[in-house]
Amino acid sequence: MRDVSGYNAAGGQGPMRLISKRPQRRKGLAFSRDVAHSNGMFVRMCSLTTLILAVLFAAGCGYSTAGKNTRIAQNVHTIYIPAFVNQTHTYKIEQTVTAQVVREFVSRTSFKVVSDSSAEPDATLKGTVTSTNVAPLTYDSQSGRASSALVTVNMKISLVDRSGKVLFDNPNYVFREQYQVSRDIASFLDEESPALERLSRDLARTLVAAVVEAY
Repeated sequence: MRDVSGYNAAGGQGPMRLISKRPQRRKGLAFSRDVAHSNGMFVRMCSLTTLILAVLFAAGCGYSTAGKNTRIAQNVHTIYIPAFVNQTHTYKIEQTVTAQVVREFVSRTSFKVVSDSSAEPDATLKGTVTSTNVAPLTYDSQSGRASSALVTVNMKISLVDRSGKVLFDNPNYVFREQYQVSRDIASFLDEESPALERLSRDLARTLVAAVVEAY
């Protein structure tokens, strides 16, 4: 039940969808913009860099074993994926999504993912999580609590080569999927929730497929 609409390759403009941001539900899970520029953000970035390096090391120094053919230009062999930006109140979603996108590139494509822009990569993939929303779909007849939910994540995604040429650009990439809810829906995307990890894997799979098949 995925909806990856709004596709726009090589700078084109696709249809836009307005999806409201998920409101802050629990104190401490949302960071203000001031905090985003504090030392806490530096710690989060260091943590994410460590996680990405671990993914690359586990996959054999950044090379995939799948060797899947893609339609990206033949001169693109290495891709730099910096930490995605989070503009939502969903804590650490940018970290889990970035790590899963790196893992997906490593395991399912022939590209080498580098963790440092100084390595002079052939292209750079940048992403921004612009909104998240969790809406109840079905309810348990006995408890009255939500038993499944529709999760929607909006992102800005771009892939640019070293010369500045845009290889892929989608300012309104939409990922939508239905999930079973085993806990309070308000905490569905909590930092410790297995649902956030599962959602990030699913999102990364569709996102990487959209990027590498755009050419």
